[in-house]
Amino acid sequence: MAFNAEQLTTTSPPSRVFVTGAGIVTSLGLGWEVNAIGFREGRAALRDISLFDTSRQRTSRGGEVELPTIIDQRQLTDRQFRRLDRASKLLLLAGYEAWDQARWGEHERQLAPPVVIGTSAGGMSLGEAYYQQAASSTRRHGQATRVALYQPQSQVLTLSHSLGINGPISIVSNACASGADAIGQAYRLIRSGRAECVITGGYDALCQLVFAGFDSLQALTPGLPRPFDAGRDGLALGEGAAVLMLESEAHAAARDASLLGEIGAYGCATDVHHLTQPHPQGLAALASMTAACREANVSPTDVDYINAHGTGTPKNDVAEGAAIQQWAGDNAAKIKVSSTKGSIGHLLGGAGSVETVVSLMALQGQWVPPSLNVRTPDPVCTFDLIREPRTAKVDTVLTNSFGFGGSNATLVLRRAS
Repeated sequence: MAFNAEQLTTTSPPSRVFVTGAGIVTSLGLGWEVNAIGFREGRAALRDISLFDTSRQRTSRGGEVELPTIIDQRQLTDRQFRRLDRASKLLLLAGYEAWDQARWGEHERQLAPPVVIGTSAGGMSLGEAYYQQAASSTRRHGQATRVALYQPQSQVLTLSHSLGINGPISIVSNACASGADAIGQAYRLIRSGRAECVITGGYDALCQLVFAGFDSLQALTPGLPRPFDAGRDGLALGEGAAVLMLESEAHAAARDASLLGEIGAYGCATDVHHLTQPHPQGLAALASMTAACREANVSPTDVDYINAHGTGTPKNDVAEGAAIQQWAGDNAAKIKVSSTKGSIGHLLGGAGSVETVVSLMALQGQWVPPSLNVRTPDPVCTFDLIREPRTAKVDTVLTNSFGFGGSNATLVLRRAS
């Protein structure tokens, strides 16, 4: 369900929304610290995939996460923990870090905060396992469990149970915009006064079905992903998760919480141009950026950095570049832009949430992550395409997420003040 703050009648001004905890898991590693170093330095974290056979695909590389051998069970029973799939583990690791960083406790549990999570593939690997066993064996052992846990709410319920949370759960599945849309919906819950605090984010795990599907569309690069390069020829898939703890200004102030940043606005738009291709002029991307900036009351001259969707596919990057040009106008050359998908790949439903955390890192550390593997920038790059690590003054960030089916989402992030 989508909540639109402008459609709600409230007796008090909208609340400001702050991030007080953030957890992140990518192929760069586990946690804020190692990922911040990796993104700041522009480290590459694509490797040969070991999870499944890629011999029939055009590439064998992706952003595979090295999971730890031991994961904290928290409030999960032994039985619940044994049934965890890979996607659930990624989500739990990010959720634990966010919870601990925010220093939430029994008071927040009593508030029963909503949980709003985005995903695209969810527990797809469980579906794969179900059909593989059904096709090769008459044994039914474990099949009922796979059916139950395949449903995306299962992974989010597991996160809630592990943290002792019993609030309402919402699942957002808008393809590659899922993570950003989930954060946007969580932001609106707090801004409208419907909640004091919300757990939000996004996740996706690598699986053979999705990998082969993108390859069949010829969307995967046989080499390295090169977002905004004139010779780009496709994306690389990755996996990961990011979870954020959002709080109203009053709730954060009452407990003297440390602030990682502020969610300043959320804009979204739908592109009905094509099932998988964006409009060539990026009209819906332009609409989502414009809507977010209007709500945040910021202009292109106020924006220091855009964390672009930047997949490295021929049509996506030129459409997004055209949207940035139209949105920024004469100020385009002054705006720093980069995509981090050259480092960790495209995380699908987890991309928007991970890139939101990367944007928070940039605000906290006053640096801009580079776009990797760019040889010759596409002519659409009339903006300042960041190709090397750079220290910079960063107070306001836009992060874009666009998905199949025409889903477009933009978040405005600010330094906490």
